[in-house]
Amino acid sequence: MSALALSVLLSVVSAVAYAGGAIVQERVAESDGQYAPLRRPSWWAAVGLNGLGGLLHVAALAYGPLSVVQPLGALTIVFALPMAALFVGRRAGSTAWRGAIMATVGLAGLLSLVGSSDSRSLDGTQQVGVFVVTAGVVATLMLVGRAAHRRPTVRAMVLATASGIAFGMSSVFTKTVAVDWTGGVTAELLPSLAAVGVFAIAGLLLSQAAYRGAGLAAPLATLTVVNPVVAAAVGITMFGETFRYGATGTVLALSCGVVAAGGLILLTAERVERAHDETPLPEPGLVPTEKPTALPLRDGVFLPSPLTEGGYGGGGYGNAVYDNGAPTAPTDATPPYYALYGAPYIPFPALDHSPVRVRS
Repeated sequence: MSALALSVLLSVVSAVAYAGGAIVQERVAESDGQYAPLRRPSWWAAVGLNGLGGLLHVAALAYGPLSVVQPLGALTIVFALPMAALFVGRRAGSTAWRGAIMATVGLAGLLSLVGSSDSRSLDGTQQVGVFVVTAGVVATLMLVGRAAHRRPTVRAMVLATASGIAFGMSSVFTKTVAVDWTGGVTAELLPSLAAVGVFAIAGLLLSQAAYRGAGLAAPLATLTVVNPVVAAAVGITMFGETFRYGATGTVLALSCGVVAAGGLILLTAERVERAHDETPLPEPGLVPTEKPTALPLRDGVFLPSPLTEGGYGGGGYGNAVYDNGAPTAPTDATPPYYALYGAPYIPFPALDHSPVRVRS
């Protein structure tokens, strides 16, 4: 097997490991809302899968070029959806699939257009500046996510963005360590190693929180897109990396970014629609079952009572005697009425169909 083929194989397996870790994290988040459920063995399994994916990704970089390995990492989204349907019975709709494919294609195209440059690292001042700015951005996004706790989807997207930024900056400091490595851990490497640990742990905990109440596809896609985009942006601005093919490559890269953003929008819209459909209806016990009592009437206001079995005043309908052709109504008669919903009350006349007796 050639080195390039081995690199592709390791990248694909790495994406599968990342997808498995995300699925387990999302399942844990459904039943445990903590950032770090340390007592859950399944959460540690997710940590192990993410660690395995990271090691395989580093190994793939050792055998293949960055332009091949990085785009293949976007396959995590594509693998996660069928794996979730197969192993945990969580099927994704057509909108989620379209969004996932758009995000994957856009991200892969963007990363494939980033050119390589000479190996550079951040000096001491740059490391401090990047660390402080990144920590401030991540902390701000955490506060925004906390404020949006009533909207789980918005909260998840904000926390997933913070997680992607933390993971992306962890990759930046990892590259700094790799460039400055001289065969042993020195005092100059300790700040970079500490930054790698802080941002990697922060990214893991934030991703765990992002999966709570928001499903799998939207947070995973956001994290997967933001992570390499942030790393690529730092590489272009601070490491001297550029897009391939000059101005044409820049335009293509921006187009790929728009496609990836459109995929994230579709995934977010699909999750919002599903959350709306899953909103539970009010329980029957919350609906009042007692009939409302009648309001008291003022003096002089007449309200007919319902028709009773006894007819007018209990005397029946056919008992009135006609004298000289004029009907005589009972003095205690109460006309019947019928319910007319949505219309004013109009009493119906009671018709007497009994034979008329004529006195001669």
